[in-house]
Amino acid sequence: MRGENKPEVCVIGLGYIGLPTAAIIARANCRVTGIDVSQHVVDTINRGEIHIEEVDLDGLVQGVVQRGMLTASAEIVPADVFVIAVPTPFEKDGQHTPDISYVIAAATSLAAVLKKGDCVILESTSPVGTTEALRDRLAALRPDLKMPGLTAETPDVSIAYCPERVLPGRILEELTHNDRSIGGITPRCARKALAFYKLFVRGTCITTDARSAEMTKLVENAYRDVNIAFANELSMIADRMGLDVWEVIRLANRHPRVNILQPGPGVGGHCIAVDPWFIVSSAPEEAKVIRTAREVNDAKMHHVLAQATELIEANPGVPVACLGLAFKANIDDFRESPARFVAANLARKFGNRVRIVEPYAAELPLEFTDTGATLVDIDTALETCGVLIVLVDHDVFRVVPAEERTGAAVYDTRGIWPDTARAQPAPHIRLAS
Repeated sequence: MRGENKPEVCVIGLGYIGLPTAAIIARANCRVTGIDVSQHVVDTINRGEIHIEEVDLDGLVQGVVQRGMLTASAEIVPADVFVIAVPTPFEKDGQHTPDISYVIAAATSLAAVLKKGDCVILESTSPVGTTEALRDRLAALRPDLKMPGLTAETPDVSIAYCPERVLPGRILEELTHNDRSIGGITPRCARKALAFYKLFVRGTCITTDARSAEMTKLVENAYRDVNIAFANELSMIADRMGLDVWEVIRLANRHPRVNILQPGPGVGGHCIAVDPWFIVSSAPEEAKVIRTAREVNDAKMHHVLAQATELIEANPGVPVACLGLAFKANIDDFRESPARFVAANLARKFGNRVRIVEPYAAELPLEFTDTGATLVDIDTALETCGVLIVLVDHDVFRVVPAEERTGAAVYDTRGIWPDTARAQPAPHIRLAS
């Protein structure tokens, strides 16, 4: 333990959550070692640079690295507090089965340096019971240490679960100011983790048990998924009936107790598109609404693909611009992105007619290789493409005036251009060769 009772901290996983978390903790004058399996990530951070895009993160990382408060390593090191922020994807079984192997691998690594008095905190979004599975792994590897919930005596270590609640593009602010649910294996564990989070979190920190905290995180994202599914299903019904869904929602939301969300091409990101399946996997017979919402939002991607394909085929030979690959506006995160799914499938079908506009990408993802699709800027797309398919509501797309879209055939899945209807391409548009 360093001076002023500030703990030494080890953050395992330096991705979209782990790196900002490590930097915020280091800013609070805790010496932090960030652990990542990628040597590229380790080297990048040790130069004071970052490998992801996030508002103000570059300056923060540069500052704490220069001060010696944050270093990165590929090897686990001893610490007082271990924060695990590793991926929790699906198994490759096609059944949306949660894969907690990265969490267990992190537990296996830190077990070698774990000592009496340490606190282990899992932040990765996880199915209910994962924190206990982590504890059981540590207990198996370190029988010399008394683990919480497995001993009638005072445990030697504390183990807790504390998920993040952040919005990409606002991660630093929200890590600091949002409320946190801190679930301990025991109340004593929760209090130990609470003392740690109070060092850098200004929001309210509420203690509970680990399983409740795990479920709370999943419920938050499932709630959002269900509400988005209503909007997306409504948009597909409106398409069938020939209605303007944006107008219907605008009018319906004038009711004082109605607040329908805006539809899109589906749901992406590693949270909302994934977490509800963790609940379904744990209670498949009971989670009927949650399962249906996931299926509706996945179906919306295929609906958009079919609608876009129909528009492109109705304009033979005309170059096509797919606007956006990210899962939401103004970020560089393409994980589980419906825009990416739609654009990649269109590229495979229509080849070099397709231009991709993604201001947050330096190159196209691997699935676009050998399709003939090219990455262009928005100005080039507007000048050369007669079909415009809006998949992401990036600010740079929102501000395109109507006169620059005149005559283009438009499929706007985000409702950012209400003044534009589908039309035939303008005569000046250059056709694909």
